[in-house]
Amino acid sequence: MNILAELVETKKDFTGLKKGLAGHVLHVVAKGAALEKIPGSARILAVLKRKDMKPEALAKSPVTCEAEAGALESWLVLDSKASVFDQHSLLRKALLPLLEEHPSEIDIAVYGAASLRLQVAEAAVYVAWLNGAALPDYKTKKKAKPLARIRLHGCLSPDGFARARALAEGNVMTRELTMLPPNELTPRSYRQRIAVLARREGWGIEELDIKKLRKLKAGAFLAVARGSQHEDAAIVHLSYAPKKTKGHYALVGKGICFDTGGHNLKPARYMHNMHDDMNGSAVGLGLLLAATRLKLPLRLDVWLAIAQNHLSPEAYTQNEVITALNGTTIEIVHTDAEGRMVLADTLTLAAKAKPAAILDFATLTGSMAVAVGERMSGVLANRDELAATAVAAGAQCGERVVAFPVPEDYDEALESKVADVKQCTLDGEADHILAARLLNRFVADTPWLHVDLSASRCKGGLGAVASDITGFGVGLGLGVLERLAG
Repeated sequence: MNILAELVETKKDFTGLKKGLAGHVLHVVAKGAALEKIPGSARILAVLKRKDMKPEALAKSPVTCEAEAGALESWLVLDSKASVFDQHSLLRKALLPLLEEHPSEIDIAVYGAASLRLQVAEAAVYVAWLNGAALPDYKTKKKAKPLARIRLHGCLSPDGFARARALAEGNVMTRELTMLPPNELTPRSYRQRIAVLARREGWGIEELDIKKLRKLKAGAFLAVARGSQHEDAAIVHLSYAPKKTKGHYALVGKGICFDTGGHNLKPARYMHNMHDDMNGSAVGLGLLLAATRLKLPLRLDVWLAIAQNHLSPEAYTQNEVITALNGTTIEIVHTDAEGRMVLADTLTLAAKAKPAAILDFATLTGSMAVAVGERMSGVLANRDELAATAVAAGAQCGERVVAFPVPEDYDEALESKVADVKQCTLDGEADHILAARLLNRFVADTPWLHVDLSASRCKGGLGAVASDITGFGVGLGLGVLERLAG
């Protein structure tokens, strides 16, 4: 597991690098501070003049330049009133030229009113932690070392930015797991990794393997698992239970380690990167890690649906009728709609423990990506206030979400002549809403929020994150849990 860079803080303003020592410096100026009054700003002012840019332009486009002794420095102006997404995006763009040289250390200098320094410093350190970590790399060239130390100048935090660090740890682990290739992260090896993590963090763990799921008659999950000859699929249940709690919540994650589409085989273009289809489960793990680091006073049950959707003579087919764990019969319409199948039984298990709310995370539908693209994700809920909570939490953490309605009349499209419900339709229209209508049948009356992770992968990075795999959902989920718990 990644270890984030050490943070060294000083309240003193940045006075420059040691003489003759090359380095990497990020200068973050809170909006309202006079750039010309900052020591060492003469260089950036000269660069701006040469580029015919005014200092306020740094609030839109950071500028990177060379200083004496080969040092590299980036300057930007951060508006504390701008959206968190915009602040994180600007910081990512400013940090990237520095981090691309793979320094072992960077200096972050913050300037401006004392009341603003803590806020801009936290955002800057968070973005540096996210992007300074080492991620899976299989090239045979010499591996770049991760960022080892961040020196923060001009600000002292009361707790070492504990919440930002916890979120960064959770996000980095989510990305690390999601980036692993499918020959390295199989359902079996994934379960082994989770067991090691559970022992290290002190989480309770229970594995409902194929044998146990057959006894439970979890037919929806088992239908998908039939595609793998290894019988290594399972629903993994993790539990976090501090002594004092303010509530009980469940997290559910889709963990399809590779998705071929099954007998309704995906074309190569759409099968590429389908090792990402376990991202929802990785978000659940990252969120649990962040909550553990923060000693969040909540009881959390985390349910991870881990399987593969493969071809085999035993794989499930169109027109089968499957009986789910809660007794609902489902007509199979398309084998590539496997996510809602494994989630159906997993949500049923989560709801049986009667949590105050269930949050599920899944790379579930292509129609959500069509609806909002890869720069946002969509949320659907069986309580309007829960959807509104998610939108507010997303804005606060820089992970933007759009709330979609889940109208009851959409059930008409899922009416089946041979079963209680169709798995999906072949039309593809509004499939993100139809999937939510189907899943809603398996949560009983539990308040439930579904996050369709269309922003799990964004080319070139998104918000605070520079890698294509974004870790989207960890910050959102923590914000929702904190708001629900008051």
